[in-house]
Amino acid sequence: MGVIPPRAGCFQDRVEAVRLREELMTGANGQADALAGQDAVRGRVLVGMGGVGKTQLAADHARRAWRSGELDVLVWITATSASAITSGYAQAAAEILGTDPADPGTAAASFLAWLEPKHGAPPCRWLVVLDDVADPADLRGLWPPAGPHGRTLATTRRRDTAMTAGGRSPFEVGLFTPAEALACLATTLAAHDRHEPDDQLAELAEELGRLPLALSQAAAYLIDVGVGPAAYRALLADRSATLADAVPDVLPDDQPLSLAAAWSLSVDRADTLLPRGVARPMLQLASLLDANGVPEAVLTSGPALTHLTAHLTGTGTGPHPAEEQQPPLSTRDAVRSLRALHRLSLVDHTPETPHQAVRVHQLVQRAVRDGLTPGRYDRTAHAAADALRAAWPAVERDTALAQALRANAAALTACAEEALYRPAAHAVLYRAGTSLGEAGQADAARDYYRRLTTTACRHLGEDHPDTLVTRHSLAYWQGKAGDTAGAAAATADLLPHLVRVLGRDHPDTLTARHNLAWWHGESGDAAGAAAAFADVLADRVRVLGPDHPDTLTARGNQAWWQGESGDPDGALAAFAELVTDRTRVLGPDHPRTLDARHSHAHWRGQAGDADEAVSAFADVVAARMRVLGPDHPDTLTARRNLAWWQGESGDPAGAAAAFAELLTDVARVLGPDHPDTLTTRRCLADRREE
Repeated sequence: MGVIPPRAGCFQDRVEAVRLREELMTGANGQADALAGQDAVRGRVLVGMGGVGKTQLAADHARRAWRSGELDVLVWITATSASAITSGYAQAAAEILGTDPADPGTAAASFLAWLEPKHGAPPCRWLVVLDDVADPADLRGLWPPAGPHGRTLATTRRRDTAMTAGGRSPFEVGLFTPAEALACLATTLAAHDRHEPDDQLAELAEELGRLPLALSQAAAYLIDVGVGPAAYRALLADRSATLADAVPDVLPDDQPLSLAAAWSLSVDRADTLLPRGVARPMLQLASLLDANGVPEAVLTSGPALTHLTAHLTGTGTGPHPAEEQQPPLSTRDAVRSLRALHRLSLVDHTPETPHQAVRVHQLVQRAVRDGLTPGRYDRTAHAAADALRAAWPAVERDTALAQALRANAAALTACAEEALYRPAAHAVLYRAGTSLGEAGQADAARDYYRRLTTTACRHLGEDHPDTLVTRHSLAYWQGKAGDTAGAAAATADLLPHLVRVLGRDHPDTLTARHNLAWWHGESGDAAGAAAAFADVLADRVRVLGPDHPDTLTARGNQAWWQGESGDPDGALAAFAELVTDRTRVLGPDHPRTLDARHSHAHWRGQAGDADEAVSAFADVVAARMRVLGPDHPDTLTARRNLAWWQGESGDPAGAAAAFAELLTDVARVLGPDHPDTLTTRRCLADRREE
């Protein structure tokens, strides 16, 4: 009864199909018994996002069970509503029991009563398939009964506990494996005498996220339109095209929905769940971020809550929402909206992995983005960027979180770059690049800012202040990556443009002068650097004041090059004063205060007191461990300097042991070929030789 969907052209006898047969054919006693003589089992609920092939799995199992003679009765019902379920039961009652179908409710009750096991009656082996259950409430009072000879198999996108209450077991249906996805494309194409290279098909399968529905429609498109995998991938990458442009005119396998429409009903339903109206804008936010995982802190941040509230109130017409007329939604509301999306299988929400708590399939993301108007797209992109920036800690103690935030910034930039330059470059663009450098990846930071400079020039023009800031950052990380001469030249070339556009006393101009002085020192002119820093310091005191952090930084760098030019005692005294002032202005645990203490320890040693240097560096290591974390590059640097001065104080064996321990950590955090790793190896070799 009911029409079982035909086998799809690219059906795969996948891992889930084998596991489903094993679970449904094995009773509580652990014996495969063909549905006979087993303990009461209510059945299985196939759960998964739209397009993963739940219906095909259920149909395959039903056909196998019927053809093998394991069933006496098979009922297939498309269970998209309570009335559809009742009508399906009524039809079954009419065919099996001869019940009058004019009263569907009564007939359905008769059928469900007939399914109940009866003492003394011969067993009837039945299977009821409830396909595509849209709402657990539709099955209230309509679930088939448990019994030793009958089974219920339901397919749904819903993860509500009501679907698996009463002993029904959830059965998660996921994506194809890489091998299954490749076979799906290859076999479908081969049936039409199309043979494409496996590597190209594998790349296409990955871009489609190994989603069975997407693979099926993509194969049909390739056949109907007569294009290859590369052309289809180009179509997917085209921002001016939508998913609707990437499906065939006639869908294969009697599929009712195109890829673009596969999730629209689920989004509508999620938006009706509490808190009503929040699920859709939340999914829109997540669809501009990393498909592999968005930190929950991003989607529950202040800017995210403000954006969600603005969506509810309808306020805001520009790139940023206007002032709301009600308080922003709470963090609890945001989390509940994520749970609503999770219940509809639109996202995977796993709070136990907070840095990658929200995962969204890339095609769901694409479909959601395709539905945004240009104005909504820009506002959502800015909200996502604001949310990332708000969740980004000033001190990156958690390296996994920092990496996740960078991945999300990259995903946002890839799909909304233009929006992030209207009206100017968003701060998250700079935070992502600086985060790379602060994580010890100077080369990567340099390359990032090189690309950002090109992009900023294209969107904003060469003289825009943000373009100049980007060029300045490129020069800085160029120097940090080891090219000090190139950094000096680039900064010197930039300086007149900053003076012309921003003025001589602008903080960015003063910073460029500051950095140029540093690169001169790094290039070997210590005395010239000290003199240049003295000039910068005077101007920063005049413009910013004596206690401004930038002024204190200039004092520190002047003191450093004073020491490098031959006056270690003077540097030691200057850093002692700087530690006092930074502690007063910034606090004892501020990273810049710890930098000053680190430099003070260095000049203690250079001034001839190695033992005091060891003691001071030990204190700095402990403080940086506490404030920055054990894996922060600055913590590793302090450990290296502690080990060095330990050797200089007459303990080469202890220094060698410290360097050996440090080498393991540096290589793990920064990589075996990082300059700091190589420096640590060299220091270890020197101390071992001693």
